[in-house]
Amino acid sequence: MQKKRLDYYETDPKAISGMLEIEKYVAGSGLERSLYELVKLRASQINGCAYCIDIHSKDARKAGETEQRLYTLSAWRETSFYSERERAALTWTEALTLISENDVADSLYEEMRKHFSEKEQLALTMTIIAINGWNRLAIGFRVEPGSYNP
Repeated sequence: MQKKRLDYYETDPKAISGMLEIEKYVAGSGLERSLYELVKLRASQINGCAYCIDIHSKDARKAGETEQRLYTLSAWRETSFYSERERAALTWTEALTLISENDVADSLYEEMRKHFSEKEQLALTMTIIAINGWNRLAIGFRVEPGSYNP
């Protein structure tokens, strides 16, 4: 196990105030809590952020998510457990999280757009932006997973 490098909350709360504002915006956007948690969990899986995987799997359970869907999230394309809306959100999440490896094609955007209003598209994208930022903070400063209680 690696030692935590820095506590960014204690070091300078102003440094993360913008991140917290994004979270506040998304929480009030009307995006379903379960979808929000699935997106955050999937991006955290891709980025390998144990701290955020721990948080968002716990929060997803609290939001009513099933064990089956949580266990198969990394292989969601191979299951029938997710709605078309969720599939569109997960595809968008993966494309934006891995943006340096791919082109975010018009066809991908159009598929996502079928399932989300413009306001929801923005909220979904801001969710993805936020979790990728949190992943980088937690991984970079080696925040230890396991202590979070929803």
